[in-house]
Amino acid sequence: MTELKLLPVPTRILTEKDDIIEAIVQFGGDQIGPEDIVCVAESVVAITQGRMTRPEELTPSWQARLLCRFIPADGSMSSVYGMQAAMELEGKWKTMFAFLAGAVAKLFKKNGVFYQLARQASLTDDVTGTMPPFDKHIVYGPKNPNAVAEKIVQRTGCYGAVVADVNDLKRSAVLGASRGMNPNKIAKILIDNPFGNDSQMTPIVIIKNYASVSRSSR
Repeated sequence: MTELKLLPVPTRILTEKDDIIEAIVQFGGDQIGPEDIVCVAESVVAITQGRMTRPEELTPSWQARLLCRFIPADGSMSSVYGMQAAMELEGKWKTMFAFLAGAVAKLFKKNGVFYQLARQASLTDDVTGTMPPFDKHIVYGPKNPNAVAEKIVQRTGCYGAVVADVNDLKRSAVLGASRGMNPNKIAKILIDNPFGNDSQMTPIVIIKNYASVSRSSR
């Protein structure tokens, strides 16, 4: 019986000089089949797009200094530089509005509104959340992740592709997907974080046999 298999793909350190599509072909192309889904870590996609900055390049605003005080310490937005980085793309007043809306929503026991309204706040990784040698950088969310996923399919001939944001705290989300994919279903498959963005250097994961398993389960 055909079963799903998660296959992490080792790479070298990928930088802004790399093309993520060509890197997937170079390091995993011979292992990708027409029944498979190619998953790539969102931080690596963003890095290859040059979507990053260093804290010293930012000037924190009073809005960033204020809001970061209310964010739990394990979040990227608890850093004044992480918050400022998100504001650079989202807009400081929009971020302020999103925070206030989120605070009101919490009174009604609805969580996550801040991050839903201020998407860059949820996508930005502070300096402690990024793999070396980019652990001194703040990394923004990837640009056009759906388009990236479509290009992966076109280039590799795989069944589908996703750009995923997964961590070791059982948080898994698909930020971009090729046509026909079920983001929630794929996020659940990746929930145990098969990616290795640090010394493992496996930012690409192939979900083997996805299409055939899906057909047999109908």
